[in-house]
Amino acid sequence: MDRLDSMRLFLRVAELGSFSAVAQQLNVARSVVTRQIAALEAHLGTKLIARSTRRLSLTTAGAGYLEKCREILNLVEAAEAGLTDDTQAPRGHIRITLPFSFGIHQLMPMFADFMTDNPEIAIELEFNDRRANLIEGGFDLAIRISDRLDPGDVARKIGKSHGVVVASPEYLLRHGRPMHPSELIRHECFSYLLATHLSWAFVIDGEIQWFPISGRLQANSGEALLAAAMRGLGISYAPTFMAEQAVRERQLEIVLPEFASPELGIYAVFPGNRYVPHRVRTLVEYLAQRLGSKLPWDEILQMGQG
Repeated sequence: MDRLDSMRLFLRVAELGSFSAVAQQLNVARSVVTRQIAALEAHLGTKLIARSTRRLSLTTAGAGYLEKCREILNLVEAAEAGLTDDTQAPRGHIRITLPFSFGIHQLMPMFADFMTDNPEIAIELEFNDRRANLIEGGFDLAIRISDRLDPGDVARKIGKSHGVVVASPEYLLRHGRPMHPSELIRHECFSYLLATHLSWAFVIDGEIQWFPISGRLQANSGEALLAAAMRGLGISYAPTFMAEQAVRERQLEIVLPEFASPELGIYAVFPGNRYVPHRVRTLVEYLAQRLGSKLPWDEILQMGQG
């Protein structure tokens, strides 16, 4: 029995809570996983996992062993990486979860450039605006745009995002232009289904204030809501990277430009309690350099104020 391989397998089973899920990830039969865990328990002379028909749970011994396995495997990965990081080009597979619109329109060109410069890197992308569980999904990295991180998140801020309120010239001509966020309640404002509030936030006198909105259209796609705004159906809140082209082409106008929306962070989020491989750190550093510079889509903020 290879001790380190057994520890890695036990760690996967503990994190996913399922022999079948681990077998699927490794592309092996479930019986292979159960036999190896049984062999590890026999070697240690104690039960690590309590099995039931519904779920797996760690025994007291298993929970203690899990933390030691994490420490040992992190040290092994760090030691091996320290010997190769400075002498070898990054290589290997990176599995990433990232939001649809930002990922497709803004990050994809950056990934393409990165892969051109690093031919031994393979990248697998899963586009999803919902927050994925990195461990259960087998992800090495998540890109998230948010005003806050979840408790326990291990993350690095690699950029920032700004939002604007926009409407078509036709809508504003028919319904008038709101002059204060409190007037939005009298307009057709679109709701993003994954948002936690039926309200929009603005920074007023240095403080974030929320103002209620209402409208007949809801969607889980910011691009769909933006398209509806361009058709004159109502007012939409959109990040600048999504609204830039329509604003520049005068299909949309920025509404309430003197009331800034709160800044959102762009984060690289890592699975907790794991050593971050050289290939992942290299990619995150590359994205931070690209996103940390002046971004062209934020120029429309000055256009709105002008």
